[in-house]
Amino acid sequence: MPALHQFVPTLDPGAVGSHLLEIQRTLRGAGWESEVLSEHTKPPYEGSARRFREYGTTVPAREEDVLVYHAAIGSSVADWLMDRRPSRLVVDYHNITPPTWFDGWEPAVADGLAWGRAQLRRLSQRSRFGLADSAFNAAELQRFGWRRTAVLPILVPRSSLTGTPDPARVAELRAGPGGRWLFVGRLAPNKRQHLLLAALGTYRRVYDPDARLDLVGPASSPTYEAALREFSRDLGLGEAVTFTGSVADAERDARYAAADVFVCLSAHEGFLVPLLEAWSHRVPVIACDAAAVPETMGDGGLLLASPAADVVSAAVARVVGDPGLAAALRAAGEARLERYAPERTAATLLELAEALAGGLADPPGLSSLRR
Repeated sequence: MPALHQFVPTLDPGAVGSHLLEIQRTLRGAGWESEVLSEHTKPPYEGSARRFREYGTTVPAREEDVLVYHAAIGSSVADWLMDRRPSRLVVDYHNITPPTWFDGWEPAVADGLAWGRAQLRRLSQRSRFGLADSAFNAAELQRFGWRRTAVLPILVPRSSLTGTPDPARVAELRAGPGGRWLFVGRLAPNKRQHLLLAALGTYRRVYDPDARLDLVGPASSPTYEAALREFSRDLGLGEAVTFTGSVADAERDARYAAADVFVCLSAHEGFLVPLLEAWSHRVPVIACDAAAVPETMGDGGLLLASPAADVVSAAVARVVGDPGLAAALRAAGEARLERYAPERTAATLLELAEALAGGLADPPGLSSLRR
């Protein structure tokens, strides 16, 4: 029976964690042996992963096993795998943010990112194949030294996209005047929430003095979060901006349902799962043209060439003030969402797994999986 085991530094809630578990569920459903092995496992995933050093002891190791390492930061797991020199080591690259984004904010995070990028160059000498969430990520793998790559989008379970928000909570959020902006994602310098605050300030002065912004997600940088809060006060935004921190899925879904527009000004993304969530909740999307965002978004939203406050605020005013345009963007988002249907991605996964188990040769049909 074929085996494909996945290794990750930390299994925790988020796009990568749910992606790993969906891969495991899909493979096991098709008859594969598949374990998730990590150095750390965080709630609510306790019991979902084995310790990575169990591979070769309580988890049998075989020469024909396919081992997939999920790369998003530096880790001792990567070093351990490289020391073992497995013959079928594959890297699934979720993008490692350039450390310069965190220099001056979180030096420890910057060091971890630099470590991860250095490991990628070494991994390219050990791994004969690279997977990537997007063509943007695949191109970066190629720059790191991979000669053969394929795109496997983030596998997002339908259950995480189809939650029904509490109508009472949605009504509570929508109470009062003013439109609602939304961004979902970690508070991080590369995601440029400070530009969202600046754009909201302009929008409130020019278009809607009661407009509000929800920033949903935990902080990757407490220093950056503190700066955001101070900047919000300096702009006089007061209670117009809500920093929710980590929230349960039900609260996240309610925030989507209450939103008039999803606005993303991030400068560096390898995929951006919240786009799929926004489309699923029928929220019009406006995003800045940067990194993998235009690739994921396609024609599913309004793409901006500039994150300047006047450009962003004018775009939001155009969407919010034109019901026909908002409806067209909702329809475009729903259509785009079908490209990332779990069934489609799962089929790509199984085809790739069979090819990888076949010895990492370049079999007929594999080239069709490259985007």
